Amino acid sequence: MARKKLLLGNWKMNKTPSEAKEFALGCGDMIRFAVDNGIDVGVAPTFVCLQTVVENAPKDLIIAAQNCNEHDHGAYTGEISIPMLKEIGINWVILGHSERRTYNGETSVACNAKIKALLAASMTPVYCCGETLETFEAGETKSFVKKQIEEGFAGLTAEEAKKVVVAYEPIWAIGTGKNATKEIAEDTIASIRSVLKALFGEAAEEIRILYGGSVKPNNIAEYMSEKDIDGALVGGASLALDSYRGLIENLVK
Repeated sequence: MARKKLLLGNWKMNKTPSEAKEFALGCGDMIRFAVDNGIDVGVAPTFVCLQTVVENAPKDLIIAAQNCNEHDHGAYTGEISIPMLKEIGINWVILGHSERRTYNGETSVACNAKIKALLAASMTPVYCCGETLETFEAGETKSFVKKQIEEGFAGLTAEEAKKVVVAYEPIWAIGTGKNATKEIAEDTIASIRSVLKALFGEAAEEIRILYGGSVKPNNIAEYMSEKDIDGALVGGASLALDSYRGLIENLVK
């Protein structure tokens, strides 16, 4: 089956609620254009901006949180639960982004617990994986990412696995201006799909795998031309309406 393209903008720690509202109110035309061309599009604002975006964005814009806790409630200061997100209309969550792995000590095993909790709540996890420059230069990318996939997907059924979106982001290409060539990205993502196939059989063909790492309007089409790359997880280029529109338009080409 053909996998539907997906563009997801990770806003990281950017935009105040008023700035987020301005984006949400201004993105209607481009979201309609994306939908008309069969593309799923979304953004992941900070927690304090989620409700503002939900209330002001077109209904077809996917709105994701940047993290969640696997527990429904409890003494977890600073954390946000899945029921809290669901109540304000959030059904997608990014997990395991390299910045959270680096700065917050998040592990693939911890992400696995969150993935299971999200699936139990009928929500969509976007599970990030990727290697450091040191690992890349040592030629160990595939074995490193294989472990992240196996740990993140541990204990899932094939039906559950199909509901997870994977985002491959080489850490050395995030916010550095460097980007993996489309050939490197395709090679690694094809390898990820083969790992998923070993785990879940033909269900792996239905799992969407995104590329992330210095994706911009002027290079997104290159990545989308590769057969295993199903979309992009974009950081800085998703913050401004003009560049976000450019991403969508060039993804369609």
